[in-house]
Amino acid sequence: MLKLENIWLEVGNGNGENKDILKGINLEFQKGKIYAITGPNGGGKTSIAKVIMGIYHQSEGNIVLEGEDISDLSVTERARKGIAYAFQQPPRFKGLTVSDLMNIALPGLDNLQLRTYLRDVGLCPEDYMDRPLGAGLSGGEIKRIEIAQLLAKNSAISIFDEPEAGVDLWTIQKLIGIIIERYKNNPDKTAVIITHNENVLPICDEIIVIDEGHLKERGTTDEIWHLIKDDIQCKNRELCRGEMINEF
Repeated sequence: MLKLENIWLEVGNGNGENKDILKGINLEFQKGKIYAITGPNGGGKTSIAKVIMGIYHQSEGNIVLEGEDISDLSVTERARKGIAYAFQQPPRFKGLTVSDLMNIALPGLDNLQLRTYLRDVGLCPEDYMDRPLGAGLSGGEIKRIEIAQLLAKNSAISIFDEPEAGVDLWTIQKLIGIIIERYKNNPDKTAVIITHNENVLPICDEIIVIDEGHLKERGTTDEIWHLIKDDIQCKNRELCRGEMINEF
């Protein structure tokens, strides 16, 4: 079980002033469940994910994993304890091939297993294992490689930051199937998905709505969907017009 206890996050705005991005967030994530975190852009969704992973350090509050306070642990230490994170915009590693990256990130897996995870996210291993991780790969391709790494890590808590971003509908449906298979009712695992996607939200056991740094709503899909449906559909139209606003 993962708990966020009264989490506040304050960051500088570039003008010598500070701004509260998260404001007293209290959340609990149970094993065997898939959680969605949604809400307006800039509301703090990705900030919650990065605080859990240790990329951002909270200004106040505690993060507790299986009864242990991990608030001051590094990203690497949290990863060793079973937390994994797939970035919304994964970094590119020039000079490495896909095979190099997978083997560095996942040294315990053999070549056949690595190929299987690439196939799971819709990438043909024969076409991708020797491809350089440079400008020749699209954002969607880099995104799928990142998700393949997360799935292969087999972590207890997996955080997917907008896994649908930059990928086609076929891949989204395939990823949904994989997430359901691996995380739904699995007593050893938890999935947290940052998403606006109306195809992803209904598969989740609980939906958490974050707005202006506050926990606005939380409940099952049946309880929450009717409250956010119009905003989500409007958000999809904005994305189609290319009007997406950068998330904190």
